[in-house]
Amino acid sequence: MGYNMGIRLVDEFLAKAKITRCSSFRDTAEVVAKQALPMFLNVSASVANWSPDQTECSLVGRGREEGNRSCAEQEAGFVWFAWRLLREGAWGYGVVNMDVECRWLSDMLKGDDCYELREKLKEHRDEKFPYKDDD
Repeated sequence: MGYNMGIRLVDEFLAKAKITRCSSFRDTAEVVAKQALPMFLNVSASVANWSPDQTECSLVGRGREEGNRSCAEQEAGFVWFAWRLLREGAWGYGVVNMDVECRWLSDMLKGDDCYELREKLKEHRDEKFPYKDDD
């Protein structure tokens, strides 16, 4: 998993979700937590622990939505995969001109009380087109 998987996830989400353009990293993180995760993985998350300059946040989640539980071992494996996919999906931020670094802070499979993924915005690039409109 990595760059290509992240790009495919973001492309598919943008095609299906019909959302408006996010104006900031904060908006983008909220859309990922509230719309993309439930849409693709049936995993809920919240955005918390914002840095004062709004360039770092944590995505915090506990698992799949209630009512969709399977046996504990399968559940743990799926949730770990979903959160791993989210971490790899950070590559997909490049599609929306953001360079984001992700790292794990806590993992329920290692005894923590939640999954927490820390996201840090390294760069927000202006949109550039490969052509100039001379008309």
